[in-house]
Parts: sequence; structure tokens; C-alpha cells
Amino acid sequence: MKDIQTLAVVGAGTMGLGIAQLGIQHGLPTILFDLSPSALEKAHSAIAAGLGKLVAKNKLTAEARDEALALLTPTTDMSIVQADLIIEAVVERLDVKHQLFRELATINTPETILASNTSSLPITQLAAPVPHPERVVGMHFFNPAPLMPLVEVISGVATAPAVADAVEALAKRLGKTPVRAADAPGFIVNRVARHYYVESLKIVEENVASFEVVDELLEASGFKMGPFRLIDLIGVDTNFSVTSAMFASFHQDAKFRPSRIQQQKVDAGHHGRKTGQGFYTY
Repeated sequence: MKDIQTLAVVGAGTMGLGIAQLGIQHGLPTILFDLSPSALEKAHSAIAAGLGKLVAKNKLTAEARDEALALLTPTTDMSIVQADLIIEAVVERLDVKHQLFRELATINTPETILASNTSSLPITQLAAPVPHPERVVGMHFFNPAPLMPLVEVISGVATAPAVADAVEALAKRLGKTPVRAADAPGFIVNRVARHYYVESLKIVEENVASFEVVDELLEASGFKMGPFRLIDLIGVDTNFSVTSAMFASFHQDAKFRPSRIQQQKVDAGHHGRKTGQGFYTY
């Protein structure tokens, strides 16, 4: 497997733009695709601001920032989304990801690695209908992607070892700490972290304590961010989607049951920081 020299990211949301920023910061020509021109505009501004913060902290020169931004190609044209590695960061729906990967396969060579930033969907299932499923792999970043050091590298049943090796090597090039994970629901981190959210939501459901008190207690216990502040940061809808997917993957194991409170928040459009209202108001 050749070294990865070009990158494309599909989805210009919080995770997608963060991954794209990492790519250009480390010298990779990077295509950022989204169907929405406004999403691309916001992403470009956010990436420029992120690099600007590094300049302000003397971690990057202004010249290096400008050189990095020159490597970024935002586009709404799927036909130009061609690269050594393409990372999808779209909605957590298997049908959407299947359609996307099949479309990308038709405009790229069989050597192009197709990676998913999914936090919960099985890589084996993602790869099943894709031509040359051996090039499909999980590359799960954590929010915010430019800052969080961990990247989970997940091999499905069909994933070629050389593909996982190439993705692990790229993660190291991006300054990350890659960890290899088996293709199990939630992989490592989300399987462990799910109960940080689920049990906290149960405490609130059962009127044991308010969500503000739960956050205060857990932060006082040493956690950097309480579960409800963290859910708002991640996105109430995204967090709920991951919990729902894991609940299904574990055949409705009660310990992964999604919360009715969180369902109501999603139904109301209270998705956290990105909408200005979640468990807290922003």
C-alpha cells in the first residue's frame, strides 16, 4: 500500500472540517465536499479561524497558515472528489454511507482507501456492498479533531491489513495517537463512554438530581466536562443517534437504552451548542 499523499473529506460539519484542517496543517492537499455551499463557507471560515488561533499562540507562522489554506479545495462537485484517502463524516445512517461509498467507488480507483469516521456503525456492514471492500476501514477521530489526540483505526472482516497500516501511519503523520480496534459496536471509546451519558440521563429521568447537579458532581470528581455539557458540545442529536445505533447493535441490551429525555430534545430541535439550545442555552 502506497503512502497517502492526498486527502478528501466528505461532510463539512464539525468533524469533517476538523479533519480537513488537520490534513492541510500537515501538508496534505485536501478536498472538502459538502452538498451545501453555506456549510462549506462556514467550514472554510472555521478552518481559517482554527489556524489563526495557532498563529496567535505562536504554534504556526502566518506564512504556514496561508500555505495550509492554499491546500484546501472546498467543493459541491462530487465528480472531483478523488484522492488516495477519502474520509466520510456524514450522518450516522448506514444507507446514506452505503450510497456515498458506492458513488465514490465509481469515480476513484480500487486503490483509493475509503474510510469512515463513524463512531458506532460496523465497518464490516459499511464495506459489504462496496466494490473492493478490502479498502474500507474505520478512522474515528474525536471532537474537536484538531485537538483530541486519539484516533481509532478499525478493521472490518474484509479490510486488508495494508490498508489499516496505511491509515495508522497517516494518523501518526497527523500528530495523532492511533489505536487499533476490532469491529465491535461502539469500538472502544464509545462503548466505554456510553454509560457516562446513559447513566447520567437515567439519574435525571428518575429525578435523583438535575442535569446541572450531575455535571457539577462529575466535574468535581475530576472529569474535564460533565456529561450534559459534553452532549451539548458533541450534539444532542449525534449523541442520541450513536446510543440508538449501539442499542440496536447489542440487540436491545437494556444497559444501552436511549433516553426519553434526550429523544425529546432531538424532537424539539435542541441539538446543543450548534443550535444555541440543548441541555443548556448558548
